[in-house]
Amino acid sequence: MRRPVSPGSPVVVKVGSSSLIGTDGGLDDGAVQSVVAHMVALAEKGYPPVLVTSGSIAAGFPSLGMTHRPTDIAELQVAAAIGQTKLVERYAKQFADRGFAAAQVLLTKDVLGNRVQYLNARAALDQMLGLGVIPVVNENDTVAVDELKLGDNDQLAAITAHLVGAGMLVILTDTEGLFSDDPRLTSKAQLLSAVEHNDEILDRIRRATRTGVLGSGGVATKVTAARMAAFSGIPTVIADAAVTDVVVDAVGGVEVGTWIDPRPDSLSARKLWIAFGLPTFGAITVDDGAVDAIRAGGASLLAVGLTKTEGDFSRGDAVEVLDGSGALVAKGISRFGSDVLADTAGHHSDTIGGEVIHRDDLVVLR
Repeated sequence: MRRPVSPGSPVVVKVGSSSLIGTDGGLDDGAVQSVVAHMVALAEKGYPPVLVTSGSIAAGFPSLGMTHRPTDIAELQVAAAIGQTKLVERYAKQFADRGFAAAQVLLTKDVLGNRVQYLNARAALDQMLGLGVIPVVNENDTVAVDELKLGDNDQLAAITAHLVGAGMLVILTDTEGLFSDDPRLTSKAQLLSAVEHNDEILDRIRRATRTGVLGSGGVATKVTAARMAAFSGIPTVIADAAVTDVVVDAVGGVEVGTWIDPRPDSLSARKLWIAFGLPTFGAITVDDGAVDAIRAGGASLLAVGLTKTEGDFSRGDAVEVLDGSGALVAKGISRFGSDVLADTAGHHSDTIGGEVIHRDDLVVLR
């Protein structure tokens, strides 16, 4: 199942707050130096590296006299504004000491949800990598309220991996990898060496795990990110940031951390953008017949299969498609607003003048 990354392919490395922050609540210079060493090792072996880093909010805590992550949005924004400067300054200096230029790249879901800006971001990252510059990517937490609520740099890393056509996504954390159970709660927990992206054990892990203390992510967001990368045909390795050469070993196919095997075929760039670049504004629940039609038959979603809608969305908004149990089936761009669909659910599509979601705008996720 494991395999090395093709020579010359970009590699996206994501590091979380818990791997960067010391016991005093501030940035740990040794931890930052270790991350830089991982990135430089990739570059020297011919794999253009992209770093997606958390830590800006936590890095701002000491200046504000905080010891724990605040819940107030305004305080989070201030912490991010202070900490982002400190974080990038540390990275830039340490990369420069090793002869590499680093470039700060701040992204938001709002940017990634706009097709033109999405393509511009991809072009900018490609140009940086072509020039030998190491992009340091983070969410723009100072102004992006939605990102502060979700705090999902794991998801951002998966989207970035797609943007640059990465050969691998490496998620560095403070544990050895993914375990069958929470190792803090039971001695029976076993490290998962390799799993398929659609393995049911990942669903169980995602439901059972709790949120981290410093960051707002956790094992659940890492599982989600790995599955997102899988739809791009990109494998993910989740591994311990403190292990020497762990990133180079992962890229070389060495058995480190947990390998999540991707889909054998990737979705088109546009469908990946629909699935993971566009924000979701609501949900549509469909009956079993509609589920079978879009899963097995590659059909468009018709009004006759709708049972209910959730949320207030407009024509052209992205919505989730759920089955009767509430499980996610697909995501797509609705051709009608929620007000129209609420009145026509279960009726023939001629009633509203066509498909609810055309198959070209529909991505089957499960």
